[in-house]
Amino acid sequence: MLAAICHGRKDLRVEAVAEQPLAADQVRVAVAYGGICGSDMHYFHRGSVGDFAIREPLTLGHEISGVVVETGAAVTHLEPGMRAALDPSRPCLVCDYCRAGRMNLCTDMLFLGSAGRFPHVQGGFAQHLVLRQDQIIPVPADTDLLALSVAEPLSVGLHAVAQAGPLMGKRVLVTGSGPIGLLTARAALYAGAREVVCTDVEDAALAVASDRIGATRTINVATHPDALSYYAGPAGYFDVAFEASGTQSALLSLFPVLRRGGRIVQVGMLPPGTAQVPINVLQAREIELVGAFRANGEFGLAVDLIVSGAIDVSPVLSGTYPLERAVEAFENAGDRSRVVKLHLVVNEAAL
Repeated sequence: MLAAICHGRKDLRVEAVAEQPLAADQVRVAVAYGGICGSDMHYFHRGSVGDFAIREPLTLGHEISGVVVETGAAVTHLEPGMRAALDPSRPCLVCDYCRAGRMNLCTDMLFLGSAGRFPHVQGGFAQHLVLRQDQIIPVPADTDLLALSVAEPLSVGLHAVAQAGPLMGKRVLVTGSGPIGLLTARAALYAGAREVVCTDVEDAALAVASDRIGATRTINVATHPDALSYYAGPAGYFDVAFEASGTQSALLSLFPVLRRGGRIVQVGMLPPGTAQVPINVLQAREIELVGAFRANGEFGLAVDLIVSGAIDVSPVLSGTYPLERAVEAFENAGDRSRVVKLHLVVNEAAL
């Protein structure tokens, strides 16, 4: 089978790789679509994501959907031909965090397409993939597999919202209107936020936020760097802020505009050693700064919301490329003036 494999910075190759054997509790799937995530882009452009550096060839990709091809002897609820959402997280299920219900903090997590451990966990930009049976969520036969591949990034936004606490009637700020920021904004609106303001440095991204996601207001902080000061003051304005850009400047911009006792949810990943926090302001105004890492149980919810149509993910869909043109797709995926998210058609036979 073919797979898109990153060998290091700016070294992505579509190569033939061997099929994996199938254990009794595993399922072989044909991967239909794979979304190019920001972390995939970091591996491609930098050879690393945060502290995770590529040390061996790594098949990228974790935002995927597909069709069941083969099931192990112990799998009874899945059959070949079923369309399915594919959860990239494989927690161990036995560590203290898993048993406490915080599987995203698993100490022995296997997450597709990640260099966070060695040997690396190979990802989903491969025509066939073997997963544990609990990573497969079957869906109706008429489900749009392209939309379904957005379940993982939507689950990240849903988890960020869960970390924020109840949002009904709250004022919310989202810094960064990339795919995760947009989906977080949509999840916040779904959770009942009465006002959602989105920022970015690209007008095209902000147009999606306002016209298709439903943001109350958008601000281009590149062309209007002082616009957020409208919300600053002794009392602040926003109840919750989601920092989804992964930049120091965006993080610092949140403290003057957050209400006393407000909460910041850090969703974007900043480069190592760059984060600085005005600790005196955080302390004196009792601002809560919490992290949101991947998702914890929200993947199934994301699947349900997409399948039911309760959340429309089409605003983040910008086009598809065949697997053989993966390098071209990665080069174009960074053009934020034209693209929100590009997808690879990984295995045409699954469509």
